[in-house]
Amino acid sequence: MSTPPGVPGPLYKPFEKLVKINVLGKDFEVPEGNILLRAFQYIAPETIPYGRFCWNEECQYCRVHFDLGPDSPNRVALSCKLMVQDGMRVTEAAQEIRYCLRTLKLNPPEAKAEGSGGN
Repeated sequence: MSTPPGVPGPLYKPFEKLVKINVLGKDFEVPEGNILLRAFQYIAPETIPYGRFCWNEECQYCRVHFDLGPDSPNRVALSCKLMVQDGMRVTEAAQEIRYCLRTLKLNPPEAKAEGSGGN
């Protein structure tokens, strides 16, 4: 069960409000002032804890590509170190993240045409 705004659970830093983020094409509200991996745990509490995440940037299983809006550059970061920001858009996620968020029925990343060699 989710923790209501303003009442921090044992896993989340205290927060006053929820901020809007987009994860692979789907919108969510998550606690402000928390790292992205904790935000993923907020929206998928039954599956993220079972992921193979080290939570200290050694494993690289939580790597994401993100931007802060349509006119901002796409960046790469580890979700265990990245603070959520209102309007953040996760455009690509490591396989372990996608697997742990599978119950949310997110849009898969678009297939890249690189190296297809077809005409």
